[in-house]
Parts: sequence; C-alpha cells; structure tokens
Amino acid sequence: MTGIRISEGIRMESANQFSIELKIFEQNRTEWSRSHPGEFVVIQGDVAVEEFFDTYADALNAGIQRFGVRKEFLVKQVWMTEPVYCVS
Repeated sequence: MTGIRISEGIRMESANQFSIELKIFEQNRTEWSRSHPGEFVVIQGDVAVEEFFDTYADALNAGIQRFGVRKEFLVKQVWMTEPVYCVS
C-alpha cells in the first residue's frame, strides 16, 4: 500500500489513491454545496452513499457498514471552497 507516513502507526493515502472518488466529488460539488453544505459524504469508487451526514464519525461508520473495513472509501466534507487550516 502506498501512502505518506505522518506518524508512527498512522498512514495517510496519497491523493492518487482516491482519484476516482475525488472526481465524483468534484462533479457533484456545486449541487451538494447548495443542498448539503458542511455535511459529510461517503464515496467508494464511483458510488456515493445516498445519505449525507452531520459528523465525520457518522459518515465513517456508514462507510464501514456499507463497504466494510477492508475496502477503501473517501469521507469528505461538502464545501464549495475548501477551508484552509493552519497548524503551528
């Protein structure tokens, strides 16, 4: 599995790993931003779970229930413009 190691025992996947999911997100961003701003969506391959979630935890649990723990899926918050977070 490829990825970027950010800390011992934690692995973040590279963006290429989720290129299909990110493409689906971008194709729907405008519509979803209007109807579900700030909510979370779950996408696996070219399939988006039909429900939106108020919290990351709820979306993650729905993704695990739908796709299982051995299948990768993307949980992404819906915003028209991506927020920028600064850590210092």
